[in-house]
Amino acid sequence: MKAFIPWLTVLALVIALNAMRLRPLATALAVGWLIYCVWTWVRPKKPQNRPN
Repeated sequence: MKAFIPWLTVLALVIALNAMRLRPLATALAVGWLIYCVWTWVRPKKPQNRPN
């Protein structure tokens, strides 16, 4: 459940901003979150040093 907290927070913020008629800000937040998520999925992983 802990992994869903950032997702639920962003979702709640987008809904709240839409309710306050701040749709451009809500859109920017949603697009920024999407870009961040895609970046974390596709960025190269650092090689981990494993002891023998």
